[in-house]
Amino acid sequence: MCNNDEESQQVTGSTATVGKTPSILRDPAFLRLWVGTTASGLATWAFPFILGLAVLDRTLTPAGLGLVLATRTVGFLVAVPVGGLLSDRYSRRGVVFWAGLAAAIGSPVVALGLGRSALLMAVAAAVVGAGQGACRPAFQALTAEVVDGERRQQANAALSLATRVIVLVAPALTALVATVVGTPWLLVGMGVIWLIAALVPPSGSAEVARPERIGLVAEFVEGVREARRHPWFLAGLGALTAVIATGYSATGVALPLISRDRYGTQVVLAAALTAYTAGALVGALVIARWRPRAQGWAALASLACYGFAPLALLLPVHPAVVVGAYVLAGLGIELFNVPWFTATQREVEPSKLARVSSLDFLLSYGLAPVGLALIAPAMSAFGIGAVLGFCAVVCFLAPGLAALVPSSRDFSRR
Repeated sequence: MCNNDEESQQVTGSTATVGKTPSILRDPAFLRLWVGTTASGLATWAFPFILGLAVLDRTLTPAGLGLVLATRTVGFLVAVPVGGLLSDRYSRRGVVFWAGLAAAIGSPVVALGLGRSALLMAVAAAVVGAGQGACRPAFQALTAEVVDGERRQQANAALSLATRVIVLVAPALTALVATVVGTPWLLVGMGVIWLIAALVPPSGSAEVARPERIGLVAEFVEGVREARRHPWFLAGLGALTAVIATGYSATGVALPLISRDRYGTQVVLAAALTAYTAGALVGALVIARWRPRAQGWAALASLACYGFAPLALLLPVHPAVVVGAYVLAGLGIELFNVPWFTATQREVEPSKLARVSSLDFLLSYGLAPVGLALIAPAMSAFGIGAVLGFCAVVCFLAPGLAALVPSSRDFSRR
């Protein structure tokens, strides 16, 4: 479970670094893992963006867009726990391959149905979503197999940094490519990227003990039981889920409205979203080397920074304050995510890691669409100000309550 070599690297000072640890970027196996996860992240991001371009060129209706994205989400949510189960039962590398291959096959089928059959697109989108969902816990567990404990936080920061760079630069690049090729070819290109995600990652460790075959439901229950053995994990997951379901959802709905109605321009919307990604980039760079004294408390305090986003939207402040709040939100979410993933990989029983990780993705990010669906009716019923105020309080309060769990101090039961 907890690696003694890694434990010896823990430094008590809040400004300590891992300068003596060899750079993870010199490890060929990690570089292959990095390419694979980056490709999957790019393809996952690209799917709704490309479909949005299809709506603009009128080859897809808004209703068709909603249907396709809905089936993609269903496929994702169903596949996340299944991917966790299969990744613990079989080779994590094998699950990555088949999940990526499914998404690679489904992508051009979506292109085939574009402008012809919304039903075909919806079915293919469900397959793509299943591939996206199944590979998430598999990649998380594969990282723990490929990277040794000393360099895992550095590795997770590098993986997260790549994702943030994609979000920052990919929209402009995709729009530029769209001026040369049509939307169907962009979807085919997305399938090629998924093929890279399936083929490039390295094999993991063969030393991980696979669970005895006791049935999928019983194995899933085992994963839940393992998660319950770590109070810090349950507390942190509850805080993360609360922040995403409230703060993330509220700002996603309210930011465009406030940018238009309060400030009279969509520049604030674009600047705030860019600031969030820029803050996350800085956070990934910082957390690659920063080792705070109480890492769990520092991570939870960083997560609470997301509360500044709905708070800034609530108050009549200068647009620069809104942009600054989004920088803090992005910085905080990354200073939480990387130690959170690293602690999960360190503390959870290796043979159950993928199942526990699937619970993380299923609850935290899987419930985000539910939050988005409820926020707009809540704003209509209670007003934007009341909802933003409530969400800000939840974002500040939930991580604070999680920090009260004793093992949350270091994200460790010891």
